[in-house]
Amino acid sequence: MSGRRRGEPGSAVGKRSRIGIVVAGAVVTVAGLVVSTSVAGAAGDVGGGMLYAVLVYLGVLFVAPRSRPLVTAATAFGLCALIEFAQLTGAPAALAEWFPPIRLVLGTTFVATDLVAYLSGVIAVGAVDAAARRRR
Repeated sequence: MSGRRRGEPGSAVGKRSRIGIVVAGAVVTVAGLVVSTSVAGAAGDVGGGMLYAVLVYLGVLFVAPRSRPLVTAATAFGLCALIEFAQLTGAPAALAEWFPPIRLVLGTTFVATDLVAYLSGVIAVGAVDAAARRRR
């Protein structure tokens, strides 16, 4: 036995692979682009929003790989909500005119139902992360 306790640096539970996080992020990014370009209507909007939130969750996890799933989910949802509410200012739309790909990251139009999709996405990925963490 290594003498490390659960959640300590170097323990299986306290450590996540940044390479794994990047790979998962790449998969989620491709899935999000496919959904946003090929699924029409509300299903595409909700699915894209959920995948966006999952990607933000993975970004938070990349920066803080030892964070607990609840903290990671709350932080990710907060960032998603901040970006969504920033759309009310018009700043993301102005940035998208200057550099069009930024539209994929910041969006341009506030849609309140996106907040529900983000919350659903972080709850889902947080639950998966918590289950995987318990298994390790």
